[in-house]
Amino acid sequence: QVQLVESGGGLVQAGGSLRLSCAVSGGIFSTYSMGWFRQAPGKEREFVAGISRSGATTRYADSVKGRFTISRDNNKNTVYLQMNSLKPEDTAVYYCAVRTSIIISARGYDYDYWGQGTQVTVSS
Repeated sequence: QVQLVESGGGLVQAGGSLRLSCAVSGGIFSTYSMGWFRQAPGKEREFVAGISRSGATTRYADSVKGRFTISRDNNKNTVYLQMNSLKPEDTAVYYCAVRTSIIISARGYDYDYWGQGTQVTVSS
């Protein structure tokens, strides 16, 4: 059974930074592509960023490009989301997800396992 645990969320002022972590247990982490998604109150879940198994390929939503960076450490079974220049519209619950495929996807239904989420709140 694959389990994911996110951490690193919190309250930050606009313009600030946060680093989210997602620790994965079970299965073989280095064989998974990984994604970060977010869901704001009253809105649908949306793709934020994805990363390939090796970390060589990444993909971002236009809304976060240039501000957020996804990375992974296959020795630690962990994926990260560095978030800089945060805006109030980045406020959401952030989820990491495992895809047991080599191809990064922006579609939530392509992912097989999900974490419980971590709250990020950006004040203006």
